[in-house]
Amino acid sequence: MGTGLSVERLLALQPFGGTEPPRWMPDGASIVFVSGLGGAPELWAARPADGLLSRLTTGLGGVGHLATFGPQPSPDGSAIATISAKSGADELWLWPTDGGEGTQLTHLGARIEAFSWSPDGRWIVAASNCFGAFDLYRVAVPDGATTRLTRGSRNDVYPTVTPDGRTILSVRLNDAWTDHEVVALPSAGGEGRVVLRDEDFFDYHYGRSFGYPLIAPDGRHFLFRSQRSGWTNIWVAPIDGGEPRQIAAAAADQDSAAWSPDGGAIAYCENHNGTVELCVVPADGGEPKILVAPGDGVCVGPAWSPDGATIAHLLGTTTAPNDLWTVRVADGARRQLTDSMYGGGARARLTVPEKVTYRSSDDLEIPAYLYRPTGVEAGRSPGIVWVHGGPTAQFMDTFQPQVEFFVGCGYTVLLPNIRGSSGYGRAFEALNDRDWGGGDLRDVIAGADFLKTLPGVDGDRIGVTGTSYGGIMSMMAVAFAPGVFGAAIACSGYGDFVHMLGEQELRHIKLLEYELGRLPEDEAVYRRASAIYRVADATTPCFILHGEGRYPGSSASVDFALALEAHYKPFWYKAYPGETYYVASAANVREQLRDMAAFFDFYLKGVPHGLPDDATRPLTHLSGVRMGRGPSLAARGGTAGTRHPPRDVAN
Repeated sequence: MGTGLSVERLLALQPFGGTEPPRWMPDGASIVFVSGLGGAPELWAARPADGLLSRLTTGLGGVGHLATFGPQPSPDGSAIATISAKSGADELWLWPTDGGEGTQLTHLGARIEAFSWSPDGRWIVAASNCFGAFDLYRVAVPDGATTRLTRGSRNDVYPTVTPDGRTILSVRLNDAWTDHEVVALPSAGGEGRVVLRDEDFFDYHYGRSFGYPLIAPDGRHFLFRSQRSGWTNIWVAPIDGGEPRQIAAAAADQDSAAWSPDGGAIAYCENHNGTVELCVVPADGGEPKILVAPGDGVCVGPAWSPDGATIAHLLGTTTAPNDLWTVRVADGARRQLTDSMYGGGARARLTVPEKVTYRSSDDLEIPAYLYRPTGVEAGRSPGIVWVHGGPTAQFMDTFQPQVEFFVGCGYTVLLPNIRGSSGYGRAFEALNDRDWGGGDLRDVIAGADFLKTLPGVDGDRIGVTGTSYGGIMSMMAVAFAPGVFGAAIACSGYGDFVHMLGEQELRHIKLLEYELGRLPEDEAVYRRASAIYRVADATTPCFILHGEGRYPGSSASVDFALALEAHYKPFWYKAYPGETYYVASAANVREQLRDMAAFFDFYLKGVPHGLPDDATRPLTHLSGVRMGRGPSLAARGGTAGTRHPPRDVAN
């Protein structure tokens, strides 16, 4: 039944090509990329001429959370710069391209958010928050002498250097992270000038969505992302001032723009309902050309070869993680340089999802991915509605090992892009603003109704799950839609947004204020969206999961469990050690998937088994009070929704 792939095999299928944009070496002989094959991320090189792969580093350190940046070879090709946590904090490191140990270049002791080489390779400009807000720092190579260039209360991020080395373009955010200024700053230091203002583009990652202002080879123009057309498109603007224009107007989101070496063309990626194509357009305007149309797949991070003849990029599909590819610009000839599906036979045993749509309660069309199991008796497959995080995110043509695991267990799984998702235009993305638990939950319920119409699904056995915002929606389904689902699993969710605002770090605070409003004036919106205040209505069995141990973490899952316990509601609870609030390590993810399957099997299949004993183990951080299905947790001091001291929660 299903794929026949074990959870170990599914989770072992890691993206050989990594997730960060690849980079060509200046001589064009090889492409540098970051791969997590076999464990921690390391630098690798691929030779397009013969396909030879070589590993360049050992012990690179944690770079996976900095997926926008990628490795950056020096202009002379002698070293590769990366941001690495090898020393315990994010710092710039240089790695020799001829082998050998890396050297730590910066000692700022704080987060670094993007960097760029100077054209002569004698310095690097980086953005760091070592004094609170992100400022720009000029770092000498190779001695690491550091000069602070900006001293503002607003964040200056994503610096790039003009080809003559005299000017740095960077991005400055307003306090709400909705408006961006592109600032031109003398590289030797001094006052900057604003060359572009872009408004009303919420940037959840303090500048990462807007990205680098990408300077043309002639130094006269730069590329940037904007939502001013109603879609996230690529625009070009003159550095000396003037009106920007779209490079290729489209009713689709665009990203990953890159100038050709001669400045005559621009490569970019374009998203159509989760399928992402690689396109090229003349820089002075004209008809864009689709260079890679994967059909099923997502192109990421195009990078031009130094001679402009070839573009390297990553490509993942619904049945394979990211691999490194090249494509010739002239004729579209393609070559795959890495193979994430090594070992043979795995791809054929995976389920290829169907793209479907269904109508929500207000007749809104909801796009979704539908995974159907094989070998299940007709009409006997339970269903699962799987909600993504975000809420501004999107299910795409990417490999979903956790979903494949449940399909292999005989479940029909629906992955909807409910209102509030990205990828379908700004108007669609804004439909759940100040309405969490309203229209978006109706979209989830309509997804369950859609599953019930399918001939292979048992309509009486439908579950719901997801992580982060998906966990939030699962909690909402329990409290706001009692009895609609046969079971719910809330992974690292939040049930009380008044409380969440008080415990979260800045990024999540900005998100809540953008989506729900500001306290105290919008407290009614926060409470209306908070599932914890309506658990008395719950009838759906709920499994509450989260990570703990690496940081103080969030009490959101515990508080929701306590509220259920206080009202004698059916739930299971489990926390996984050695994690942030989110579960990421391979061992814990394996255990979590098995636990989730046991829960869904019990409530949706009637399989007479339960979780391991530690699923209801004593919660030592709750003074040893035992979590179970009786009223014992109600004895814990405090009530649901109590505000706690602020703490940092990693995501």
